[in-house]
Amino acid sequence: EQLDDSAFWTTGPEGELVPNYDATFPTINEGEVVHGTVVRVDKDEVLVDIGYKSEGVIPVAELSIRRSVNPEDEVQVGEEIDALVLTKEDAEGRLILSKKRARFELAWKKIEGAAESGEPVTGKVIEVVKGGLILDLGVRGFLPASLVDIRRVQDLDEFLGQELGAKVIELNRSRNNVVLSRRAVLEDERKEQRQQILDRLNPGDVVDGQISNIVDFGAFVDLDGMDGLIHISELSWSHVNHPSEVLEIGQDVKVKVLDIDRERQRISLGLKQTQSDPWQQVLDTYNEGDEVEGKVTKVVTFGAFVEILPGVEGLVHISELAQHHVENPREVVSQGDEVKAKIIEVDGERRRLSLSLKRVEGGGVVARADDAEPIEGTPDLDLSEEVFPEAPAAEAMEAPADEPVEALADEPVEAPAAEAVDTPEAEAVETPGGEASETAPPETGDVPPEVVDDGKTEALQAFARHGAATISSDDIVHQLLREDAEVRTALLERFGTGILDDAGNVDRAAISSIVFADPEALAWLEALLHPRVVAHYLDWRESLAQLPEPPAVSATEVPLLYEVGGETRFDAVVAITAPDEVRRARARVSSPEQREGRLLSDEEKLERADFAYVNEGTLEQLDDFVAETMRALVARVAP
Repeated sequence: EQLDDSAFWTTGPEGELVPNYDATFPTINEGEVVHGTVVRVDKDEVLVDIGYKSEGVIPVAELSIRRSVNPEDEVQVGEEIDALVLTKEDAEGRLILSKKRARFELAWKKIEGAAESGEPVTGKVIEVVKGGLILDLGVRGFLPASLVDIRRVQDLDEFLGQELGAKVIELNRSRNNVVLSRRAVLEDERKEQRQQILDRLNPGDVVDGQISNIVDFGAFVDLDGMDGLIHISELSWSHVNHPSEVLEIGQDVKVKVLDIDRERQRISLGLKQTQSDPWQQVLDTYNEGDEVEGKVTKVVTFGAFVEILPGVEGLVHISELAQHHVENPREVVSQGDEVKAKIIEVDGERRRLSLSLKRVEGGGVVARADDAEPIEGTPDLDLSEEVFPEAPAAEAMEAPADEPVEALADEPVEAPAAEAVDTPEAEAVETPGGEASETAPPETGDVPPEVVDDGKTEALQAFARHGAATISSDDIVHQLLREDAEVRTALLERFGTGILDDAGNVDRAAISSIVFADPEALAWLEALLHPRVVAHYLDWRESLAQLPEPPAVSATEVPLLYEVGGETRFDAVVAITAPDEVRRARARVSSPEQREGRLLSDEEKLERADFAYVNEGTLEQLDDFVAETMRALVARVAP
């Protein structure tokens, strides 16, 4: 067969046939990706043989997406590479190629596919920039610092040079913009790890972990792929004011699995359960009748608690404080007092210790001086400002209040023993400012994810959802105004019929306009309401105690709790407060200066409370805190 070589000849300027050398080379077009071999590497450019009539030139700026590269670090003589044709012939007649743009085109198709499928891409970290990392994917991919890991990374430099997998979360071809998330990859991996951990663990297991975060109400432990929570009450056998007193982030710990919620994928852990139980020392060392020394840790209406060993407290009932009749335990002891006591009962099963001061040999206790700090049997709960807010301007009434909330939880009275059996643990929630929200509790146990709007109401609802019996002091006063004939008669005699609305009901705004301008009238109103509120509350407590199965925890909110010494009627305080900016945004009190003047600082309340939470998140987060607190409270009274 004869070959047609006419394509290799062309007509010259005078019509003669001359060789067509261009026809012997492959046809290339600008924008096309070609394959070739590196034949020379200079400091400014690289020459590549692609089988064309001239060698292609790759300027150093077109070698890589990296900045300030050394050509010898990117290619070697003899290496085969792909390059994109930028210009077939520049002003100097050179064929200009780009290695990085060839990679870009190939990489972009791969990235588009990964973005559609959700599969991760892999790239090397080539730069640390403000706000994140740059990955070489053939394209410059940006990995924001907040998406580098599940937790915020303090030093991004440690990732330089590492190969990282990440998901494409944003893609813009016109801007050559690729945004990545390594966190999404890690979270997917953790989902599988979490399920494996949940399948492997059981309550009672002792496992190793590392402290990953510390919050006011406890510490989170990384169990190699899943976090568990140690509630503050499970950190130590001794009282802990803040988890940071005993733990630090990054610390390795051995913890015991207390509970697993497999449906919600949550693990409750205990640290103190892996430590020596001081109660065992009590059982091994002490007997009934022994005299011991200790420190008064808390004074309550029914007696005082004395710590005889770190983590071991005993109750001195009010009847065992002194030989004489004691109305007020603080007539005899105060928090911090060093005392000598006699052990009158050791209940190892219930982990309860009953002590006596009056039975100590030669240790008769005498009453304190007349100026000793008093404790009232029915303290002034200062409810009037809650139930009778000052008559505010119309616009001020539109925003719900959210002053700090405080809650208390009582353990059953430990002596006499008969009372301890039927007395439910009490809980009170204090809101120093604002009017109770009229929001009804959810009909189901589901916790909606919206942001908490009224701390007091939502806290009580959360305690109710988790099994506590609840009552609101506001509701008690509302009931008194509606149903108590003596209260209504007294109000009409004092203030006249002008306090009634058109329907003949007591108008709280009308009363507030009178009492907040008249301190004497305010004092009279408080004297009228407070004894009845306390009596109603005590009747409610008694009704709970008479139930066949009394609730382990009961809850009520108390306004201005610390300010009036009301915490002495309870045994454990839960303080829930909102940040200042949140409180200001939600406040509807017409005289904030006057109100603030009556309040303790948030810092003092949080420090004095047994449980504390800063309410700046969602209902679900508040519910989580209440759930852990309830579990700790119930554990106190568990047999």
